[in-house]
Amino acid sequence: MPRECPEESLKIIGAGFGRTGTLSLRAALCRLGFGPCHHMIDVAADPALERKWLRKARGQDIAWAEILGGYASIVDWPGCYYWEELLACFPQAKVILTVRDPAAWYGSAAATIYAMAQVCGPAHRQGMSDRVIWQGTFGGRFADKSHAIKVFEDHNRRVMQAVPPGRLLVYDIRAGWGPLCEFLGAGIPGASFPHVNERASFAATWQHQALQPRAGQAGAG
Repeated sequence: MPRECPEESLKIIGAGFGRTGTLSLRAALCRLGFGPCHHMIDVAADPALERKWLRKARGQDIAWAEILGGYASIVDWPGCYYWEELLACFPQAKVILTVRDPAAWYGSAAATIYAMAQVCGPAHRQGMSDRVIWQGTFGGRFADKSHAIKVFEDHNRRVMQAVPPGRLLVYDIRAGWGPLCEFLGAGIPGASFPHVNERASFAATWQHQALQPRAGQAGAG
């Protein structure tokens, strides 16, 4: 194992794109004891963390331990863009691929994270998320629905082909606690599965979550 990937650190790698239920998964993983869980919302709340990811996006030398030290799991972008590196770096980690109907995923992403990126304007285009998501993942062509959906489907296919079955959970969050807890060897909590960050509450959710402290991530529950 490379020295920059400390043992017993990252336990869960979320390989699914944003808008596939990643914030709900984050909340669920924290409740099951796999937190803190890194999500793009943590980057939005922490300029220092964003700068670390920007160094990574620019191809500069930075160890995964420096970016993800203290996190037990990671979901959403930017982590899902680097899933192959993370897979190699943390061979003990399990992989969760959140999935969704491709057309529904595109509609949700277009109306939320892509729309927000357009509002942010030129400043956003200099940042990490543009490099990783809109340019890095979609090659600057997210507005082309057929292209974006193909990228989404190809990504999911690559993950399913690359990750050994025993290490991978292909997961629709509508399935709730059962498959997730079985995969992780965890007991099913008494509380309902957390469904957060639906399209109707997207803006309010992000504003609220970005204000929550990193360590406890209480707002995610």
